[in-house]
Amino acid sequence: MGNFPLEGRCQCGGVTYRLLQEPDFIVACHCRECQKLSTSAFSITAMVPAGAVEFSGELAHWERSSDSGNINAAKFCPTCGNRIYHYNPADPGRIKLKPSTLDDTSIIQPTTHIWVSEKQDWFEIPEGVTVHEKQM
Repeated sequence: MGNFPLEGRCQCGGVTYRLLQEPDFIVACHCRECQKLSTSAFSITAMVPAGAVEFSGELAHWERSSDSGNINAAKFCPTCGNRIYHYNPADPGRIKLKPSTLDDTSIIQPTTHIWVSEKQDWFEIPEGVTVHEKQM
């Protein structure tokens, strides 16, 4: 994939980070909440160990319950509102990095698509990826 570490930042540059290693995997989520988040057909998440990312700058917090009953918490820039990562407080060792905030986005190659039961009709899932109707 890329040459690590990779640098990332929010839109205004108030939050920066370094991704120290390759993500465990990258997923595209087509649920309605992710469509709202991305203002597009899906959002992209890179699953990484929490220790694989070094953050700088102030991060604001927001959370909601998911369909499974887990908490889906989000960290974002309080100035520009750009989401940086999500996480489940019950599993603080793993974060769901929003990799479109990386300076080099060439690592964004989702191998799994989830919540395709809520996918936009106009979007076609690429061949050769794993597909889940709901959560994996």
